Amino acid sequence: MKIQVESISREIIKPSSPTPSHLRHYQLSFLDQVSPPVFMPFLFFYSEEKHDKLNHRDKSNHLKKHLSDILTQFYPLAGRVIENLYVDCNDQGIPYAEARIDCRLSEVIGDPIPGELNKFLPCQLDDVGDLPLAIQVNFFNCGGIAVCVAISHKVADALSSIAFVNSWAAAARGGDVPSPQLTAASLFPPKDIAGFLPSTGVIKDRIVTKRFLITSSKIASLRERCTDKLKHNTNEDEGRPRPPTRVEALSAFLWSRFMASTVEKKDPNKMYTVLHAVNLRTRTDPPLSEHYFGNITRVAITQPVIDGDGDWCGIVNQVREEIKRVDRNFVRVLREDDNHVNFMKKRAEEFIKGEVVSFSFTSLCRFPLYEADFGWGKPAWVGSASMPFKNLVVFMDAQSGDGIEAWVNLKEEDMAKFEVDEEFLAFASPTKGSKTLGF
Repeated sequence: MKIQVESISREIIKPSSPTPSHLRHYQLSFLDQVSPPVFMPFLFFYSEEKHDKLNHRDKSNHLKKHLSDILTQFYPLAGRVIENLYVDCNDQGIPYAEARIDCRLSEVIGDPIPGELNKFLPCQLDDVGDLPLAIQVNFFNCGGIAVCVAISHKVADALSSIAFVNSWAAAARGGDVPSPQLTAASLFPPKDIAGFLPSTGVIKDRIVTKRFLITSSKIASLRERCTDKLKHNTNEDEGRPRPPTRVEALSAFLWSRFMASTVEKKDPNKMYTVLHAVNLRTRTDPPLSEHYFGNITRVAITQPVIDGDGDWCGIVNQVREEIKRVDRNFVRVLREDDNHVNFMKKRAEEFIKGEVVSFSFTSLCRFPLYEADFGWGKPAWVGSASMPFKNLVVFMDAQSGDGIEAWVNLKEEDMAKFEVDEEFLAFASPTKGSKTLGF
């Protein structure tokens, strides 16, 4: 359904107390510098509870007060990014919008259309400028509410973004709020990235985003199929192979069906790669706290080779091996030399020339998305939106607990082929709605 959004107000929310002068200069880390200048969308939908005594005005004031309070801890979010080098923590504040949605909450979350969900956001996702954060709160006719957060990837990865939202919610409930650790630049010092464009990959093509649900039983079937294949290819003295994780099995399967449905014949002059975002916090020596704020993520890059019999299960081991390479030694080298910068420059040049066809996966599975309780209960549903990237899949746990949602972003012509692939549809159930994101 087409969603009608009426703007109610726009204002700036500033920290409730000024940032001390010695904290005004927040240095971006190297990993922040190379992150794309786009907003990451997180949409939290809340039903009106019968015992809820707060009206929309009360909830609005409640959210704004505690947002102002929490910005004193997450003070870089209220500043402005300067020349991809640092954040001027000047307490300039964040854009905060409110809107009225002319429908019931159930009509939206019953079958969400990714492209329509972009209307719930305060800005275009590629219109970041110097803003680290923007928020829009949407009120439904039924009393429901959607708190929609857009955090710049220039200052945070997904885990840090969710940590901010959960801290805001905890403050609103009067709970304990762990302080973020804002020292990522000391771990990954800034570097000279001249010649590399962080916006590489952000495109203006017409992108279609669709949600597909893969139930737990279908995921189990995919994992079992891979396990059997791995057993067949493993010698007895190598021991029993470890079954693939849900994400390993799903990503290998989805990439294979994307290739089968959209690429008639692999171009020998092109490199086909699969990228998996990997959290570095658990891979440093010693491991970092989950409260380390910023971009503390890199990608594992696989060049998949499909078995001669065309079976996709062999990709699982290839992906697993590349992810294992992102270890303590990888992090040490990443911190100490410039080889990674040079590699990124070379790969970006190849991407721009069309010599590389990449397919990226980001998993938010097992992230605490449903812990954001602002005082009126946990979310009825948490979603995302249509992203300005092609060949991107975001995995999220289904709210019901039965399976995983795959948010698939493809070029319009590729989606037309992918979404009717019979082998893919044997395991994935499409939702009714899709939306072309045109710029």
